[in-house]
Amino acid sequence: MCIFSARVSSIANTKIFARNTADGRQFLVYAMQYQANSELAMILPLPVPASGPENAIRFIDLLGYAEFFDDMAKGFILPQPAGRSIGRLLANKQTLTVHEVGSFEASFVPHLGDFARLDARFRLPEQTWEQLPQYADYGFAVFKLKAGAQKIHPMAFEFPRRNPGKLFYPTVHIHDGKVETQAHFDHTLYCQTAQRQAGWLFSSADLPMLHPSPAARFMDIDRAQGIIDPDGFVQMKNLFGMQANQDIVILD
Repeated sequence: MCIFSARVSSIANTKIFARNTADGRQFLVYAMQYQANSELAMILPLPVPASGPENAIRFIDLLGYAEFFDDMAKGFILPQPAGRSIGRLLANKQTLTVHEVGSFEASFVPHLGDFARLDARFRLPEQTWEQLPQYADYGFAVFKLKAGAQKIHPMAFEFPRRNPGKLFYPTVHIHDGKVETQAHFDHTLYCQTAQRQAGWLFSSADLPMLHPSPAARFMDIDRAQGIIDPDGFVQMKNLFGMQANQDIVILD
């Protein structure tokens, strides 16, 4: 789960993919199932260079590839964990740009002070941000979500990294504005990196555990719109149960 602007009844089956780009940026793809009684926003903190422009990130519409993570799972033989995780801002400027990204409305918030430029329903209380000093100079991708029980198509974007050589996963959980030291995870993380990640599985769709398979064997490269390196292998790690409530960073 991640940061939400309002209460959620349940969150499950969170999946996140990360890959670097040649110019020091990062792709991030995010999907989940959730249930909420009212519309709300999902907020993803991003370690972009400080004081960056409002067009620093590029949103990518994956409405036409809703099976992105279903296909990615085909590269691995172990079953995914059952989804059971429990769910439970400033500046006087013009309103931030809203992007239509498939089924979502999305905005990039360059700095904490710019949250006042969003609808009040899609902000967190200022005292919540005071508990998260690590985000003082971050930017934020904000997705407007609908009420009800939803299985959403993947949300995707590309952003500039302040730390080239590292991939960032926004995994901090916020429950009703509260920041806990431990949180319940139901996450599957995927990546394409130059080096093998310790404790991660390697894609091996053909002869499991013997001959690693490149992504082109199980992903639709055209519909992935450049997010996937067709010749690169995919790595995967499951996180389930109580974990330290923090973002995850790996070496590229």
